Amino acid sequence: MSETPDAPVTTSPDQPVHGAWTPEGATPAPVRVNEDAVIAVCKTVFDPEIPVDIYELGLIYAIEIADDGHVKVEMTLTTPSCPSAQELPAQVEEAVRAVPGVTDVTVEVVWDPPWDQSRMSEDARLALNMY
Repeated sequence: MSETPDAPVTTSPDQPVHGAWTPEGATPAPVRVNEDAVIAVCKTVFDPEIPVDIYELGLIYAIEIADDGHVKVEMTLTTPSCPSAQELPAQVEEAVRAVPGVTDVTVEVVWDPPWDQSRMSEDARLALNMY
């Protein structure tokens, strides 16, 4: 009886992903977390006082995705006294946790560098008439 594992599954040209081989047979390859999917769910979170999503506002500073599916998001708020300081990070965590392949999420609120309007996308500036 010949036992050969399945060929690697490739999520991108330079990142082969292999499933495990056990006596019971091959296990499915782990699902890699897609950065575009993480960004897309961040764009579903809106500051309740501003009709623009937090990604376009420039509140997301960094997204780090580990091989084990742990996602770390560094974000800020428009001001330290933002009334949504408690709810926005929790909403980001909940949204990112729903992305396929995510095993854990850490959302860290950072204040350096401070947020300013230059971090906003062109779309956000147009939506807020700040061009």
